[in-house]
Amino acid sequence: MTPLAARLLDALPQTQCTRCGYPDCAGYAEAMAAGRAEINQCPPGGAEGVRRLATITGRETLPLNPLHGAEGPRGVAVIDENWCIGCTLCLDACPTDAIVGSHKRMHTVVEPHCTGCELCLPVCPVDCIHMENVTGDRTGWAAWSEAQARAARERHAFRSIRRRREAAEHEERLERAARAKLADLQGLTRGADDPAEAARKRTVIETALARARARREAAVGASGPATPGKSTG
Repeated sequence: MTPLAARLLDALPQTQCTRCGYPDCAGYAEAMAAGRAEINQCPPGGAEGVRRLATITGRETLPLNPLHGAEGPRGVAVIDENWCIGCTLCLDACPTDAIVGSHKRMHTVVEPHCTGCELCLPVCPVDCIHMENVTGDRTGWAAWSEAQARAARERHAFRSIRRRREAAEHEERLERAARAKLADLQGLTRGADDPAEAARKRTVIETALARARARREAAVGASGPATPGKSTG
């Protein structure tokens, strides 16, 4: 990340809501630094956020682009426990691991960790999640603090590290399974009269092994370790 992108990232509220059109706040910061994105695409930051980004970039202050949403009070996700079916889809969607639960067990939101990103809403198959306004008339940075932004950024960074580690471990298990099958190829093809069938199975397993190895290496090296930082005005 360039120094400019790092400064822009520090100035974002770290809700990781994707409303800017990028997968996370870091992606948006890098796009702004490269001139691929405007400074008015972050509804959670509101008008104050645009002003901060304009100061850093030297660009003219702009009104929020309505295509990305409107500035408003901060909400917190609440799960209706009577309707939750324990599908875990919201756990996967939450960028800060603010939702806890397990498969076929009721989920709940840890309010201090929720950024109000709303990413859990569209994935819920039974519409048992709603947002509650927790800041009244306060919007943008008036509804969010530097401390909350730092905490959200750290939780998102650690979640990213955990997901990369879990992906690498999954691909390692697949690779071990493919190696085991390749080592037992004779047993797997016992009774097959056609030598071409044995060769076909070897090719299939070797291809699967190569794919698993490539995915594991990609998971390990993707983006490098996430580094938590701080938001500053």
